[in-house]
Amino acid sequence: MKQTHRSRWSGLLLAGLFGLTGAVAGCGGAEETPPAAGGAPEVVATTGSAAAEPTPTAAAVDPCALVSRQEAEQLAGTRLEDGQPVRETCTYVGPVSGPTAQVEVFVGDGAKKFLDIERDLGHELRPLAGVGDEAYASHEAVFVNGSGVWVSVRLVRLNDPAENRAPLEKVARTVAGRL
Repeated sequence: MKQTHRSRWSGLLLAGLFGLTGAVAGCGGAEETPPAAGGAPEVVATTGSAAAEPTPTAAAVDPCALVSRQEAEQLAGTRLEDGQPVRETCTYVGPVSGPTAQVEVFVGDGAKKFLDIERDLGHELRPLAGVGDEAYASHEAVFVNGSGVWVSVRLVRLNDPAENRAPLEKVARTVAGRL
């Protein structure tokens, strides 16, 4: 019985917070509909034009969709496991039997931070002309900015990095086209 009492208070508290959030948002930006059975009220946006196309945000971009498994395998030059998405990343790893290979895709703040660290360490970054709004390549990664969203694709292989230059630039162009 205490649990039920707590659940009701929690529901009322949440409903109050949602109501307060709508009031603070102000300017007639949202309408509340009555709550569903025991739930919090639904908030429906009522402002703005439906014709305006929203710009993508990092949270809206699926990193595993930016670089497919087949594209990651072409980049790595070997078979890879399915991509493992974790938050704003997707990682394709080589089989445990080898060869060593991994492709990592980062979207958003993590990608931008990776680029900033590369700069701070003084690593060579080559601008990639005509790729996205802004793009760079290092020996092991590419960094692409499209519509305000940063993406980096990092390749881990035990080979001469010069062999990876063209495949990394190709994946940068592919990513830029999908942003």
